[in-house]
Amino acid sequence: MRVVFGVPERAKSPTALTIGNFDGLHLGHRAMLDRLKRKAAELGVSTSVMIFEPHPRELFTPDQAPARLSSLREKLALLESCGIDFTYLCHFDHKFAALTADEFITRTLVQGLAAKYVIVGEDFCFGKGRAGNVATLRMAGRQHGFELETLPTVAINGLRVSSSGVRNALAAGDLKLAEKLLGRPYAIAGRVGHGNKLGRTLGFPTANVQLKRKRIALHGVYAVTVSGLDKQPLPGAASLGFRPSIGEGLKPTLEVFLLDFDRDIYGAHVTVNFLHKLRDEAKFESLDELKAWIAKDVVATREFFSGTANG
Repeated sequence: MRVVFGVPERAKSPTALTIGNFDGLHLGHRAMLDRLKRKAAELGVSTSVMIFEPHPRELFTPDQAPARLSSLREKLALLESCGIDFTYLCHFDHKFAALTADEFITRTLVQGLAAKYVIVGEDFCFGKGRAGNVATLRMAGRQHGFELETLPTVAINGLRVSSSGVRNALAAGDLKLAEKLLGRPYAIAGRVGHGNKLGRTLGFPTANVQLKRKRIALHGVYAVTVSGLDKQPLPGAASLGFRPSIGEGLKPTLEVFLLDFDRDIYGAHVTVNFLHKLRDEAKFESLDELKAWIAKDVVATREFFSGTANG
């Protein structure tokens, strides 16, 4: 997959296009991409995805912006795994937001990308003040010669698949529901860096995985697997949150204790797959109490992977 920053002034060849944030790349997104690839094959053109960075709500209402399910790197890796040819990464700023719906259509869809086919969700809006919608695109398609298709809502057991639905499931600790909506376990990828070495002091050395996001979609202690270190994912216990026992106002951290593992992995890029929630974050009165709870978490993690855990 080729990542293109911005949109060219003039397209070199036509394409089939979809537009969106694709946060988490859940099953609804995958249905959209599957339809995009089938139509592109029929037309004999490439597949293209347009995404925005930052998320529009992070620009206009940063305090109310949703927690990201996936970092930009994770999102690009997921799109590549779906077999997309081009991803156009558009910097979303006030200048871009000021484009009218007609300007967006003419400059981006027609001139910049030469779209022959566009597929969006039924509630898609675009342009200054979100003035453009599916009806706007349909009329533009007749004028400029591209086909528009909308994808109906994807539902599982009557539940709408959406990024907000995944966030709600994660916030509630319902990892099984999140996995159903995503089509895979929820995961966070990042590079292992140096932490404060507290886990090592307590007898439970942890891998500190860098978080490339301002907000996290879940908090607590989890049974996880870690991919990227061996041929098979390795089991472990992960703590994700703000370490209330250590201090206040700290940035969120992801720390993983790998079971029966003793290797230097600083600098490795890993993926942490969240499988089962053990408990919420808690503030402990002493390091001895924290150490005792970590030991309990490790026992619970072993029980989970051995199949003896309750629930």
